[in-house]
Amino acid sequence: MTSTAQDTSHTLSQTMPALDGAALHGAVAGVGEHLSQALGSMDMTGMLALAAALGWSSGLRLYAVVFVTGLAGYLDWIALPGALTLLQSPLVLFFSAIMLFAEFFADKIPGVDSLWDLLQSVIRVPAGAALAAAVFGADNGQMALIAALMGGTLAATSQVAKTTTRAAINTSPEPLSNLTASLTEDGLSIGAVWLALTSPVVFLVLLLLAVLLMWLVTWWMFRFLRAAWRKLQNLLGRSAPTPPTASH
Repeated sequence: MTSTAQDTSHTLSQTMPALDGAALHGAVAGVGEHLSQALGSMDMTGMLALAAALGWSSGLRLYAVVFVTGLAGYLDWIALPGALTLLQSPLVLFFSAIMLFAEFFADKIPGVDSLWDLLQSVIRVPAGAALAAAVFGADNGQMALIAALMGGTLAATSQVAKTTTRAAINTSPEPLSNLTASLTEDGLSIGAVWLALTSPVVFLVLLLLAVLLMWLVTWWMFRFLRAAWRKLQNLLGRSAPTPPTASH
């Protein structure tokens, strides 16, 4: 009886990982099939939505967008349109993975995240424009130019909103708000591309609302940071020792 129970337990222990692996493989295959169908039937609205998503997300997480999009193409989950096929090159995937790793941790450290944003500000906007234009490729130069202007503008909008918001958050000594904001940006950048592929019209509506909200947040954060800077100057001015006057 004991031997039979042990054999049954051994059989189940071997079967369960196989079932889990099969379920995981089926789920991944289902995701890839769903994306492939969405991209295969992509019309002009879908391509504009994808271009907008790549541009806007680049202002938040450039390397995550490049790596995840390229990986999806490399694994044949989706057939990348236009010049986006360059992203699935093993060399591009390798270097984007390294930069993604660095950005993921740098963005979670207060102070370091603002420095990283300043360094990346000169890269994210042109990269967002290039990724948006790549959706249409060189065969459709007119739409590629329109997409580049749109992608660059959206990347600049999200980049400025991100930078000013994180600078304001860093005025708080506790790290939880910084970590929460960073994880939210991780999810938004990838979620935007996913939604653009699966529901382009819904994404475009939400993107319009997000851009308007970002403009308001950026304006408010600029006012907050300017007031904080003036307050700091006043405090430093009051704490500075008064130079002694020369006696005659």
